[in-house]
Amino acid sequence: MNRSVLSTAAIAGALGVIIGAFGAHGLPDLIAGYTDDPDHLQKRLDQFDVGARYHLVHAVAILAMTMLPCGKCTRIAVALFVIGILLFSGSLYVLVLTDTSWLGAITPLGGLAWIAAWISLLFIKPSPINTTTAHDG
Repeated sequence: MNRSVLSTAAIAGALGVIIGAFGAHGLPDLIAGYTDDPDHLQKRLDQFDVGARYHLVHAVAILAMTMLPCGKCTRIAVALFVIGILLFSGSLYVLVLTDTSWLGAITPLGGLAWIAAWISLLFIKPSPINTTTAHDG
């Protein structure tokens, strides 16, 4: 197992939970002053929720990478998953917190990074499964 990949997954997962909790409990009151339109407010809350949900899904994907052999393709996939979190989820977080709509143009770049990460998994050669078992005794 690659310790740096595990650390990356742990940090990404913890941040995803913290950000998701903030989105559920602190965000509505914080951004309520941006607009009197309840539909606009709900749209922003939904965007933040999508960012947090995809953030956590890809933190788990990074965690799963610890089960694969360490190599160039694995490192590339992990890097692309992280870039995707930063660009996709990060742009949605900042968009909602600042009510800056143009940041939505950055979000698809994160989605492209995730697509590239998932496709890069096709090039990882799995290591053989160890079929020996240890016996107590």
